[in-house]
Amino acid sequence: MELVLVLVVISVVLALAAPRLRGFFQSRQTSDAAISMLAMTKWAHTQAISSGCVCRLNIDPAQGRYWLTMQQAGQFVAPKNEMGLHMSMPEGATVDLRNDAPGTDSTCVQFYPSGRSDVATITLRGRQGETYRVSTPSATEPYQVTAP
Repeated sequence: MELVLVLVVISVVLALAAPRLRGFFQSRQTSDAAISMLAMTKWAHTQAISSGCVCRLNIDPAQGRYWLTMQQAGQFVAPKNEMGLHMSMPEGATVDLRNDAPGTDSTCVQFYPSGRSDVATITLRGRQGETYRVSTPSATEPYQVTAP
């Protein structure tokens, strides 16, 4: 009888805690997407310098997707590794891009062989209102994640 009572108490505690834990893990998904996007900016920066070609971080806010491409023979193509995969935002999350570089496409951030990049701010908003920004203060500094 004591064992059944202990199991009932544990079940009640877990039932009360489960909704809060679910919200915690959903907010972590948006953070993970921001970290993934940061890793892509670092890879694109390094690849642009080492290969001597322009790399792009492409963002499609309508579909909630982002991916990398590299310039080869005048066209932008996806790298033949995991960085070329199309990544999706978590369910209910949104992504927006503000590119401050004059005369550039507003759907991508470019990384140049000189080590410079477009000055841009990528804002990721989760379902629960959490906001992360992937941005750089200048064209010569690396991108970083900030959470206001």
